[in-house]
This record gives sequence, C-alpha cells and structure tokens, in this order.
Amino acid sequence: MPVQDTDEAIPVSVPESSNSSIPLADISPRDKPWDKHRANCDKATRHYEGSEFNRYAERMTFCSEFLGFGLIGSDDGELKLKLRTARFCRVRHCPVCQWRRSLMWKSKAYRILPSIVSQYPQHRWLFLTLTQRNVLIVDLRQTLKDMNQGWQRLIQLKAWPAIGWLRSTEVTRGKDGSAHPHFHCLLLIPPGYFSGKSYLKQPEWVALWRRSMRLDYNPILDVQAVKQGKQPMALIPELLKYCVKESDLVADREWFLELTRQMHKIRCVATGGVLKQYLRELEEDPDDLIGQEESGESDLAELWAVWKRQERKYRLSM
Repeated sequence: MPVQDTDEAIPVSVPESSNSSIPLADISPRDKPWDKHRANCDKATRHYEGSEFNRYAERMTFCSEFLGFGLIGSDDGELKLKLRTARFCRVRHCPVCQWRRSLMWKSKAYRILPSIVSQYPQHRWLFLTLTQRNVLIVDLRQTLKDMNQGWQRLIQLKAWPAIGWLRSTEVTRGKDGSAHPHFHCLLLIPPGYFSGKSYLKQPEWVALWRRSMRLDYNPILDVQAVKQGKQPMALIPELLKYCVKESDLVADREWFLELTRQMHKIRCVATGGVLKQYLRELEEDPDDLIGQEESGESDLAELWAVWKRQERKYRLSM
C-alpha cells in the first residue's frame, strides 16, 4: 500500500460500538503504514540495544507508542481521522521519525513550489541523479564529503546551467553489504536552455560529474526534463523520500550501527541559488512531525491508538 505524501485527514469507517478496540488499519486503511513503520522501529531498536547507541534504543522504545487522533467531519459528510498528538523520539534513523520527517518535508515543498513556478513561469526543471561506485560502509562518511566537494566544483563550472537547486542524499545497501550513496537533484533552468548552446546532453553531464568528482571512470548518471508547462510536483516523492530505505535499516545490525556512525550530523537535504530563499526550511529537521492544524477544524471525538508490540499493530480505542 503506498504511503501518503501528505498528512491530510483521511476518510474512515467508524463502528457503532463506542467501546471497541480494533486495529487502526481496519478503521482507516490508509493509516496502515503506521503498523509497518512502528514494527520496523522495534527492529531498529533491537539493533541499537547493547551498542554504544543504547540511548537511541531507549528513546525509540517509547516513540509513537500512543497516537491521538481527532475525528472530524467534512463538507461531503465523510468522517476523517487527523493526527493530533504523539511523542516522537527524533532519532535520525528511527523508521517512524524518518517517515514523519519525509512527510513534513514533502508537505512544505508542495505548498512552496507553486509560488516558485509562478515567480519563474517560463523557466524549466530538470531532475538529475548523480552517483558513483559503491564503497565499503566504513568509507561512507569520507565518500559523502568527497561527493559534497564534487558538487561544489560542479555548480561552479561555467557550463553549470541551473539558477537554483534542491538536492537530497540517499544511501542504499548493496547485496554485498557495501553502501551506494547518490544525489537526487531538482534544478531550475533558464527558458532558453533546451534551444541554446548551454544545453547539455547526458554524456556531457557524465563528463562534468566525472571531472568534478575527479574519478577515473564514467559514473552512472540520469537526467530528465520536466515537460514544458508541467509543474515539478511529481518529482517531490522521489526527491524527499527517506535518506535510507527502511528495509536497509533493519536488514543487518552491524551495517546499521556503522551507518549510524558514518552519517552522524551529515546533512541530507541542501538548497542553493534562487531556490534557497524559498526552500531553506527543508535543510533543517522539521519542528513539527504531526502536521499543521487547519483553521476552522473541530473534533467530533478524540480517539487513541496504542501500539501492541506482540501483534505488531496499533489498536484504536474510542
């Protein structure tokens, strides 16, 4: 089931009994991701237990154990659930908090991007993915530093076409336990880019990234243009998804612990050029992992979901 990209209220089917204790996902199917992320949080917690990150395990044990929802009505007569309160641990690699952080970043981007498009109506957008070869997990931190330096060299080249950019870092786990770091980038391009001398074909992008990274091989690179007249909203889920997939976080304890060491205080979202003034909020950890309350909303009832660890699901009491 796909994860929702915003934290909007969700239609629910509420049973008649007022003393029910039933799975949250049965009442609100689109809230099923809570079960998945919280179950992975328990797995990650066990990885941290007994390590130098035991304090993270202690915080994650109590993360989102209780969720408070408001039951609200809508103009179309449907009842909906809206998250009102929860306690989050904010551990960087907590699956629940990583998911919530991604939702908040996406929500902000969806609100802000239309104003950028209206400010630059004739400009175009590119989606650029930059990679390099897999590295040992113990070399990840230095590799990310090298990639950041390579990025700085890239955007200072005369051939660099973008006037603004949003960049996110993703790390995936190789089958052999290696790490595959790469950048996802959204670039704002001047109107004449595709018809002028500044246009770069994919082999030219590869050459620029190889030069900037000072590599002795041609790295894999992907560049796609957003069709003229289209807004870049469809790219946001890919751009602002998790820094590390949950399946990678919980697959191997030693890899996970080393990932935590290697990525300590590494910033995964960066902005630049004319987009920085609009998107600088995305560079920081969101203050709110619950979601803004819409003006005029009033709750018809308060509902609490409790994490049942042995069942690996939330149960909702009304």
